[in-house]
Amino acid sequence: MQKTGLRRGLTTAQLKWIALVLMVLDHIHYFFEFTGAVPLLFSQLGRLSAGLFLFCLIEGFIHTHDRRRYFLRIYLVSVGMGAVQFCCILFDFCRRPDGFYPMNQMLATFAVLLPMLQGVDWLRQKRWLRGLAALVLPFAWPFFMLMVIYPMFPQAEGWLTLLGFTVLPMHTMIMDGGTLFILCGLLMYLCRLKSTKLEALAFAAFYLLVYGSTAVLYPGATWDFIFNQAFEWMGAFSAVFMLLYNGQRGASGRGGKYFFYVFYPAHVYVLYGLSWLLYLWMQ
Repeated sequence: MQKTGLRRGLTTAQLKWIALVLMVLDHIHYFFEFTGAVPLLFSQLGRLSAGLFLFCLIEGFIHTHDRRRYFLRIYLVSVGMGAVQFCCILFDFCRRPDGFYPMNQMLATFAVLLPMLQGVDWLRQKRWLRGLAALVLPFAWPFFMLMVIYPMFPQAEGWLTLLGFTVLPMHTMIMDGGTLFILCGLLMYLCRLKSTKLEALAFAAFYLLVYGSTAVLYPGATWDFIFNQAFEWMGAFSAVFMLLYNGQRGASGRGGKYFFYVFYPAHVYVLYGLSWLLYLWMQ
């Protein structure tokens, strides 16, 4: 009997599809929360999506044949979405009449993280100067910008902010992911060098420690607050899916390699446009 090479568990492609469905549920609540008709459960389930995408990002980084192109695909989409977000901040006509605008910049978080992961690899190869530069500079950049560049060129604040949203992303300005998520990604990658199981457990521990403790220790925290307001900690449960990973890439289908890069910005702006129309109709 011929072996097919299939293993039990979930492939990277299947994990991406699970993450995508959960992300769409989260964004439906995000864009249409104003209606009062979308259940909070959509966002609670959606907390699992970011961790799964991060897990898949790390697997992609490890297994891709061209890390430069892998980075550039994510980076270019993040630059475009950052430019749109900057326009929404700058121009009233880009915002929904209630002042809402999308702040979905997870790809910018990934664009900051990937060079840092490469830095870790270079350090493991004892390429010290290149490794330290790749690891430290992307993380230190926002602090250098705020403490040195902004004070030196206050008249150029608008242009510098545009840089921070686009070609030189500042993780401190990213609402979707951001600084803590980058630290989580570094921890996961270091653990992934040992095993994917350790990586998944490290992710769950990080989320429960950082977000869970923040919710529980918040002054005056109640069960309602922990479960219905500060529920970012629920993302820890995505570790269950990570533990089911079977180490295989899986079939993405024709064009699947680029599908997620197109779908992410497309669904964000389609949902934003629909929410705008619905808001006007409800007034």
